[in-house]
Amino acid sequence: MFIGKYNKSVILTFLGLISSTLGICFTINNRISFAIICLITSGICDLFDGKIARMCKRDDIEKDFGVQIDSLVDVISFLALPACIYIKLIDNYFQIFNIVIIFYVSSGIIRLAWFNINSNKEDAIKYYIGLPVTYASLIIPLFYIINLILNFNFSYIYVILYVFMSVTFILNVKIKKPTGIWYGIFIFLAILFICIIIYVR
Repeated sequence: MFIGKYNKSVILTFLGLISSTLGICFTINNRISFAIICLITSGICDLFDGKIARMCKRDDIEKDFGVQIDSLVDVISFLALPACIYIKLIDNYFQIFNIVIIFYVSSGIIRLAWFNINSNKEDAIKYYIGLPVTYASLIIPLFYIINLILNFNFSYIYVILYVFMSVTFILNVKIKKPTGIWYGIFIFLAILFICIIIYVR
């Protein structure tokens, strides 16, 4: 009746999509703290969706569909949502730097496309080429928390931060993929960030 392939292997990916879409809605309504929490949640979903998908029995079409869904959801979660957050965080004085968002989104799209066509190569098993867009779900919340604690105008810092992420998305460097204990560390940081945001805000 409907196009697409639907099974438990993509449930976590769609949960990440729901979280990031809610984050965009929160951003539009100037509820940035909730949007940041949604960004972190999307990052957690993305961290484990691949592992869960590989544990599921899938045919070739389901695998290809899962790859495409994951990449498209990444566009919403780690490019569109951070772009909306950036626009809300930047003061009017710094609005001229909104051009940074064009660079950020463009670099992220290039990063995702490059990953898609190289994901089956041998090196791709152990290394990323360029910073994964998913890392925005840790980097942006970290600086947001620092801003909350210091209660300082961080507009210029966000401009620099987004330029830095944009460059590292497309930088031709190998970054080792997280394994083992790093998954636990990421989960710990995500929970810690969420707790701090809820407490400080």
